Amino acid sequence: MVVGAAVATGFGVAALWPTDEGVKAATASADEIGLVTDRYGATVEEIRDGPCSYSSAENPYDCRQVTVLLDEGPARGSLVALPELDLAFTATTPSLRVGQKVIVGYEPSTDFYFYADADRRTALAWLGALFAIFVIVLGRRRGVMALVGMAGTLVVLLAFMAPSILDGNDPLLVSVVAASGIAFVSLYLVHGFNPITTVALAGTLLSLGLTLALSWAFFELAAFTGLASEEGLVLPLIAGGLDVSSLILGGAVIGALGALDDITVTQAALVSELRHRNPGLGVYELVSSGVRVGREHIASTVNTLLLAYAGAAIPLLMLFVVSDQSLVMVANSEMVAVVIVRTLCGSIGLVAAVPITTILAALVSSGPDPAGSDPHPGRLDIPGSES
Repeated sequence: MVVGAAVATGFGVAALWPTDEGVKAATASADEIGLVTDRYGATVEEIRDGPCSYSSAENPYDCRQVTVLLDEGPARGSLVALPELDLAFTATTPSLRVGQKVIVGYEPSTDFYFYADADRRTALAWLGALFAIFVIVLGRRRGVMALVGMAGTLVVLLAFMAPSILDGNDPLLVSVVAASGIAFVSLYLVHGFNPITTVALAGTLLSLGLTLALSWAFFELAAFTGLASEEGLVLPLIAGGLDVSSLILGGAVIGALGALDDITVTQAALVSELRHRNPGLGVYELVSSGVRVGREHIASTVNTLLLAYAGAAIPLLMLFVVSDQSLVMVANSEMVAVVIVRTLCGSIGLVAAVPITTILAALVSSGPDPAGSDPHPGRLDIPGSES
């Protein structure tokens, strides 16, 4: 099954490989409606509050004038006065200080600079370095491979999945192929090429298929359009013919993959270790013990999935709370209902992954050792266990 999935994934990647024409066309469309601008780093040099240019004695208004020094771009080293900010809108006025690093946008056709965002690149770089250090120190070789696997996942998403969808390929099909490719690369790269990793991969693909089937069915029943968010409204304007509802369904598949990897690898490693510690355990005993432990993992992982989706939607949930609508009506809104369907369908896939992977791992682990030396071929290298 895994070999067949690998062949199908390879054919899918080859057939759906992007040509970059869709990206260029979408970029041109975005440029036409003003969504594409150049971005440069700059430093705040001066902040001055005073009357707005449109202020009058009858209608006084106070504005903030910010002058920045361009650190990047063709006009690097130049001082630029950004458009004034009306202080009446304090909630949306950025909090700036002299010497702060910011990002300014530039529109070449009008030679117009404007404040775009705070410059967080240095903070993100330090956080990324700290994360890598922690992973490498605690995970050692596997930590390094995990970072390589993470980089591979980003490459698949940014270099294959997104451009292929913009080329006009079906978003759901592309997402399924991308999820399968990520599963193959990340599992074998991090955990090694052995039978137990293959079991974890098989469990992941089967559970992912179940999640996909459930998500597709309930996305159709719920009649999701994908147009309930700002991104959903903008994407059809820059990528003509894009099926946004299929895109969010594909996103649900990708979102479920990460949690499935965790479940399947853990269950396969658990059965592997049980068999190694007690070679006399049969398939029934291995499955019973594995599922018993897996129930504890399920309880925490399902809640984790809910918190992950709900955490990203907290501002939206707060808006619905103050809308004075019933909980049922709030849940019926598309933006909330999508989160509910993703969470529940993904959770069903997670629950199913435990018995599926445990049974497969038990069947493989209970087999005879071809070499006759190790009672458990393909055993995962679990920290703290005997090698």
